[in-house]
Amino acid sequence: MPPSDPSAEDTLDLKLPAEALALIPEEPQQERGAGRDPATGTDDRAALLDHIAAWGPADTPHGSFRLVPVVPARDLALITRWMNDPAVAEFWELAGEAHITEKHLSAQLDGDGRSVPCLGVLKDIPMSYWEIYRADLDPLARYYPARPHDTGVHLLIGGVADRARGLGSTLLRTVCGMVLEHRPACTRVVAEPDLRNTPSVSAFLTAGFRFCAEVDLPGKRAGLMIRDRALSHLM
Repeated sequence: MPPSDPSAEDTLDLKLPAEALALIPEEPQQERGAGRDPATGTDDRAALLDHIAAWGPADTPHGSFRLVPVVPARDLALITRWMNDPAVAEFWELAGEAHITEKHLSAQLDGDGRSVPCLGVLKDIPMSYWEIYRADLDPLARYYPARPHDTGVHLLIGGVADRARGLGSTLLRTVCGMVLEHRPACTRVVAEPDLRNTPSVSAFLTAGFRFCAEVDLPGKRAGLMIRDRALSHLM
């Protein structure tokens, strides 16, 4: 029997028994059409996230903001420096030499396009790091009732001066708007911040995400948070 509340599926106890989890693939199958087109020889991986590189800028109260897909030769040193900030390293766990960050980036850049690492550029200055990913094609889909084209976001603010002044929630709201504008098939933006990271959780809530459940993910206990397209006009 379907639940009387259509949103109830998002707030169920999400602890599945081990035998049920074993039936779900660790890596969901790549969507038809993703990868290299044998007929044209073109790389169609960008289609999985509707060509982020072409999204263009968005206006914010702090100036023009855009997402720029990472180019390691240009961006590795900067992202490595951010990853070695103690406040960032506590949750991202990528502190150390550049090859550690490079390996993390390469896993996405050499993949099928289901996750795109980006710099957040505000008024032409790179100041944040983002990962925009297909949550429905991610192992995260094992831990919640995913819907087709659910889009996930990871975020870190690079400079200390840009933290703790509401900028994170403003940019999250902006990026959600960009995702929903440029990904018409996506009905929800999903996040899973570490519950210990109180500022991050607060930023997502302020940006219009609703807290749905606590989930035990590999390496962390996270808050499953969702922002719905249907409620965007209220944000």
